[in-house]
Amino acid sequence: MHCLDGSAHLYRIDELYRDDHLLVVNKPSGISVHKGWDGDPVNAVTLVRKLAGRYVHPVHRLDRPTSGALVFAFDGETAGMLQDHFREKTIRKRYLAIARGIVPDEICVDHPVPKKPKGERVDAVTYVRRLAVVENRYSLIEACPETGRLHQIRRHLKHLSHPLVGDTRYGDGTINRQARDRFGLLRLALHALSIDFRHPHHGGLVSIVAPPPDDLRVPLQRMGFATETWRPEVERAALSHQHAHGGA
Repeated sequence: MHCLDGSAHLYRIDELYRDDHLLVVNKPSGISVHKGWDGDPVNAVTLVRKLAGRYVHPVHRLDRPTSGALVFAFDGETAGMLQDHFREKTIRKRYLAIARGIVPDEICVDHPVPKKPKGERVDAVTYVRRLAVVENRYSLIEACPETGRLHQIRRHLKHLSHPLVGDTRYGDGTINRQARDRFGLLRLALHALSIDFRHPHHGGLVSIVAPPPDDLRVPLQRMGFATETWRPEVERAALSHQHAHGGA
């Protein structure tokens, strides 16, 4: 665990996995992966380079308001190999999120979304599973995207008329304000909980879990989601990680 001071904010970057080729971190909500159009010097690439003490290559991206598992490579060859895995859809990602209303028990959302803002629509598939419901108003869900399109999970939940709580772009302003005022949720309720892939060099299974940070975990508890409704998802991912590496 490492705390790195960036600009006017203190962002904690937790190291989840490291070997000679890869580094996986738990990205906090509120920072972009790369330097953005606004010129904000605080971004995941800069912070992780400080953490690693060397140059790193981001393998994929997470939206600025999304937290969770983010993979970096120490060399371009490894980054390219993993990006090929993403294109071949052999990498499994699991997200934890809170959505408005009662989401179906299980549903496959097969709905095209724009590849880029105002761009052509491309195929996009997300598997959604409901974990729990509170107040008949909020659903805790697991989302597994088969494709990796721009804002895919957020767009797909909006398409279902169950937008994510805290989503200022696709969400419900009234629900967002209620979640902020009642439960202290000051961010998008979307977290990249785990990522599983074959190591590009030796082929072994790498299974990483990123525990939800306090700015999501505490509101979850305040909303009334009992720990056992979502904690098993973290533990299941952690157990998979242990099995992949032969122990704790």
